[in-house]
Amino acid sequence: MALVVAAICVFASVSVSPAPVASSAGAHEVVTWGASADRVGDALPDRSYRLIVRTSAAGTGARIRLSNAFGDRPITFGSTYAGIRKVGAALVPGSNRRLTFGGSRSVTVAAGQTVHSDPLPGRLPAAAALVVSLHVAQAGGPATGHGMAMQTSYTTSGDHAAEEGAAGWTERTGSWYYLDAVTVRASPGTGAVVALGDSITDGWQSSTGLDRRWPDYLARRLQATDSTAIKGVANEGISGNKVLADGAGQSALNRLQRDVLSHPGVRTVFLFEGVNDIKAHSGVTAQDMIAGYREIVDRAHAAGKCVVGATIAPFKGWHEWDAEAEAVRRQINEFIRTSGEFDAVTDFDRTLRSPYDSERMLPSFDGGDHLHPNDKGMQAMADSVAIDSLTCHRRRS
Repeated sequence: MALVVAAICVFASVSVSPAPVASSAGAHEVVTWGASADRVGDALPDRSYRLIVRTSAAGTGARIRLSNAFGDRPITFGSTYAGIRKVGAALVPGSNRRLTFGGSRSVTVAAGQTVHSDPLPGRLPAAAALVVSLHVAQAGGPATGHGMAMQTSYTTSGDHAAEEGAAGWTERTGSWYYLDAVTVRASPGTGAVVALGDSITDGWQSSTGLDRRWPDYLARRLQATDSTAIKGVANEGISGNKVLADGAGQSALNRLQRDVLSHPGVRTVFLFEGVNDIKAHSGVTAQDMIAGYREIVDRAHAAGKCVVGATIAPFKGWHEWDAEAEAVRRQINEFIRTSGEFDAVTDFDRTLRSPYDSERMLPSFDGGDHLHPNDKGMQAMADSVAIDSLTCHRRRS
């Protein structure tokens, strides 16, 4: 209840006229939510989307980033609003506020580009159920978004973005459309970690709508401790994603700049990816993977970011497991643990594996397919991350 009351104060008690987005000296922009972009079907005109997301870092002057990264023609957003969720598609009364872009109520985003909104006056708390409502006025070709949101959002025909009630939102969707980041102006020193990964990071087999992906559990730990200034968490997982090759989304190498390094306030890149590269008969070697990891580390370090490497979890019992893939997994994990090329290491392999068969996930953590952890496994992963490992002493870009 306290969070709802605080949320009402965020958008209901502020003027819609321009106002300073932060008063503390040294406040700076930090990503508070993110989701990797990909193609998500066709872009439809005169369509509205009500997208439910969960913030991490608190701050003022919230801005959203709209993406047309995979579009082949311009897309025009006729109206855009941000509010606080009450239940379902309904918003807390008085919380829905119009967003502008360079002072304009509408914005056209060129093919392949992104755009940030103007800052929204008021404060956005941590763990807020933020609702971004978009009306797409003109569109065609491929749509950009995030396919597997593990969250129910809403869509409808026509422009319903300004409405706070749920009646006009007639359809449900399990994807996020066009929205790929939310940022805030946070207190001095506040930073963020970006989780770069695949379907495990994306949250498959966790409970839909309950924010039980491992980065969600990590965000709750970060909010609960005073021992770190890392408060923002952006989940940049894509189901089926690979480090080296495009397929289910662009490869980690090809999307690193857009999905990770372009976000403000990022201190640390948490790299947990590779199982999709090495699954049965892929022909990918440990040396291939090590070269890919090294490129990600080098590019992140060049941008002044710390890099935490996570070992690849066991997946025996998954239909693409074989002894050859297992041998490559073990070689990669040895590199991650011992090479010294990462600023820190989190051993998800050790956290999730069975003590009776190190090639298998512990049954109590298994979501049922022997590859993806359940809610309990997701929490165990987050709990195994050493909070102080998310900070190192690199020059910030």
